[in-house]
Amino acid sequence: MSSSYGVREWAGAAALAVGAAAVGFLAYRSLCCKDKCCKAMVNPAIQKDNPKVVHAFDMEDLGDKAVYCRCWRSKKFPYCDGAHTKHNEETGDNVGPLIIKKKES
Repeated sequence: MSSSYGVREWAGAAALAVGAAAVGFLAYRSLCCKDKCCKAMVNPAIQKDNPKVVHAFDMEDLGDKAVYCRCWRSKKFPYCDGAHTKHNEETGDNVGPLIIKKKES
């Protein structure tokens, strides 16, 4: 049994190979690329004049519960204002706040 491929079959196979290569490249770039140019910034606007944004709180000052932003979109940063909901809808992300509370006795 002999199999001979026509132009149509070769063109289809070539298109499939190019498509697979493109998908592979995009997956590599989004998952494995370590270059700074390939990554998006997490912090769009908060304290951009500082080399590193750091906040520290004393446990005694927290009260019963504190809710902190992890999406960097809160207008009350470092506190959460619920901005992660819009961020998640727009990006498909699943980030939520950091909640610290006293253990109930």
